[in-house]
Amino acid sequence: MEDNMSLEGKIEALLNVEKQMRLAGDVAGTRKAAMDIVELCYQAKAWKTLNDQIVLLSKRRGQLKQAVQAMVQKAMQYIDETPDLDTRIELIKTLNSVSAGKIYVEIERARLIRKLAKIKEEQGLISDAADLMQEVAVETFGAMAKTEKIAFILEQVRLCLDKQDYVRAQILARKISPRVFNIDPAKEKKKPKEGDGIVEEAPADIPSLLELKRIYYEHMIRYYTHQNDYLEICRSYKSIYDIPAVKEDPSQWIPVLRKICWYLVLAPHDPMQSSLLNATLEDKNINEIPNFKLLLKQLVTMEVIQWTSLWEMYKTEFENEKNLLGGPLGEKAAEDLKLRIIEHNILVVSKYYSRITLKRLSELLCLSFEEAEKYLSEMVVSKSLIAKIDRPMGVVCFQTEKDSNDVLNSWAGNLEKLLELVEKSCHQIHKETMVHKVVLKA
Repeated sequence: MEDNMSLEGKIEALLNVEKQMRLAGDVAGTRKAAMDIVELCYQAKAWKTLNDQIVLLSKRRGQLKQAVQAMVQKAMQYIDETPDLDTRIELIKTLNSVSAGKIYVEIERARLIRKLAKIKEEQGLISDAADLMQEVAVETFGAMAKTEKIAFILEQVRLCLDKQDYVRAQILARKISPRVFNIDPAKEKKKPKEGDGIVEEAPADIPSLLELKRIYYEHMIRYYTHQNDYLEICRSYKSIYDIPAVKEDPSQWIPVLRKICWYLVLAPHDPMQSSLLNATLEDKNINEIPNFKLLLKQLVTMEVIQWTSLWEMYKTEFENEKNLLGGPLGEKAAEDLKLRIIEHNILVVSKYYSRITLKRLSELLCLSFEEAEKYLSEMVVSKSLIAKIDRPMGVVCFQTEKDSNDVLNSWAGNLEKLLELVEKSCHQIHKETMVHKVVLKA
């Protein structure tokens, strides 16, 4: 009881000192008095009194922002020293309410909310943790270090993915520009201009920019896997593959390169997929996994691929694909793989044939008559191919029907070429006669 009285007496004395300093406009004195009160409560392990004093000091009339900032920063050091979880949550909530709406302690508030969200997550309240984190828009904090901002947004994205809120996860992920990961931090350190705010150093537990790059693309893979966007998954793996730490370690880049190959094969044929496919084939590292080099080679070669023999060859590889980031490939991917091979074969056939019977086409594709017609129709609808099917005759025509304008244009073009050739021939004959001085008789 005596200790309690002495604590109250000491706090009262310090509050008087704080008042005098505050009214005198002494910043250093006010800050010291406020910090002394906080430290006194901590040493006495009077956690409830600490919370009460923090609120009281922050609400005093004309309280100096430097005093509030110093008090919040000091009390934050005691969060991990609290005896139990309830006391910890209470202290975090007190500091959070004190710093709410105050720009000069916005970074501290963001860190407090992150701590509180972590506790909520450990309690299994993922949705509450995600909602808490979304309250803070760190991208507007000028004084926060870039890596800490990115780490905070990535945490927001992860929690949204965990609670399967994919729309919000994408909105939050768009706050990070992928270009930021390609900036060399050593070159970027420039002297702040006059009038620029001082950017704080990131805490020690914040990962480096390249580590954050990996985390960002791991989250994007989770998002695109849910969307079944194979090309974007492939591009995300490619970005992880380009991280120097990954490229230097074969145990890291081989599984990533395998995933790149699989998702390249699974992605629908388009210019971006083609350029990535050729770039991967030119990479000398692909020689380390010859099976996959052969798989990609088959896709760029304009020849029909036998689905049954290809599946026999790669079935075990497909099923044994490690549970890396995007997870196992699964049933849906197996169906899509077959679909991609069929699409490749139809494109090959359209290159070599202008007309073909559906019967022969189905034989080449190793499909039934109905299936061949179905897949061909789907490709025409998606505009990957131009074709017409004469169903009564059972003939597929890959040539486009020209309208009258096209026919006239091609005719005019051919006529122009012919006249050019005639003119060139006349010129050559005239040149020869001039050289040999031969008189041409009409």
